[in-house]
Order: sequence, then structure tokens, then C-alpha cells
Amino acid sequence: MSTSSASTAPARPAPGEYAPYYERYVSLVAGDVLETLERQGAETVALLGGLTEERGGSRYAPGKWSVKELVGHMIDTERVFAYRLLRVARGDRTPMEGFDQDPYVANSNADARTLQSLASEFGHVRAATLALARGLDSAAWSRSGVANENEVTARALAHIIAGHEAHHVGILRERYL
Repeated sequence: MSTSSASTAPARPAPGEYAPYYERYVSLVAGDVLETLERQGAETVALLGGLTEERGGSRYAPGKWSVKELVGHMIDTERVFAYRLLRVARGDRTPMEGFDQDPYVANSNADARTLQSLASEFGHVRAATLALARGLDSAAWSRSGVANENEVTARALAHIIAGHEAHHVGILRERYL
């Protein structure tokens, strides 16, 4: 992943720039969100690369996602949030629907894949998110749109993406490993 940047990192979003639910993710991001996204991506790919395929199918409790399903969820969610980031940054004020994570996971076929393929896909998705984010200017970072019936800014979406990953990697480390 490249460290060159076409833009400076956006400021931390104010609480009114995203739905209160997302504070749980935004609060996990400290410092430059672009640097955080880059560092996290590399760390998560390395963490996943160190796990066995057997570990990829493990669940910390009955009815909970497997490690592979958790990674698939991180991939799907980053794609959804990056799409929202693109639309908001480009000034698209058309309301965006929410999404239900459970059917996404149930229909992801993640457990039939290798953990290595999921880690690789995560790395590619993160690289695409970073390419989008690094191309935004200050005006784009300040734009807002509507997602799941809530106002959200582009800079909030970048922080939500980083915080969502931090949240789930924390769960992976605490409950699965």
C-alpha cells in the first residue's frame, strides 16, 4: 500500500456528523484516519495470514460467526461503507438504504473459502478504500449525505470504516484467538 497522499487526512467528525450508533466505531480511531486505515489493513492481513485454515472455521460459541464469516463480514461492510463514502464525497444526496448484515453473512459462502483468499480479498478492498480516500479534497471530506435515514459526512464514514475494523479485530483477538 502506498503512503503517498493526494489529500490530507480529514478532521475527526463531530458527533452530529453520524448516527449515535456509530460512536462505538468512531471512538476507536485515534489520529490520522488515512494512516490508521493503511496500518490496519496491513496488520489485519498479517494477522489472518498467521492463522491456520482449521482456525478459520472456528466459532467462539454456538451460533456465532466463524473466523471466516467474521472476515467476510468485514469485507462486505467495508464495501458498503466505501460505496457510501464515494456517493457522499461526490455530492450525491440520494438517500441510501441500510443493510442487514445477517443475510450478507449467511449468503457469503465464507466458510467454503480459504482464509488466505479472504485475507487477500480484504487487502484488495482496503487498498481500494484507501485509493478512494486519498483522492478526496477537503470539500469532499466535509460533504454529507443520508444513509439508513441518518445524515453522515464523508469524514465520518472514513472513521466508521476504520472503527468497524478495529471493533471486529478486537473481537477476533479476544474471543477467537
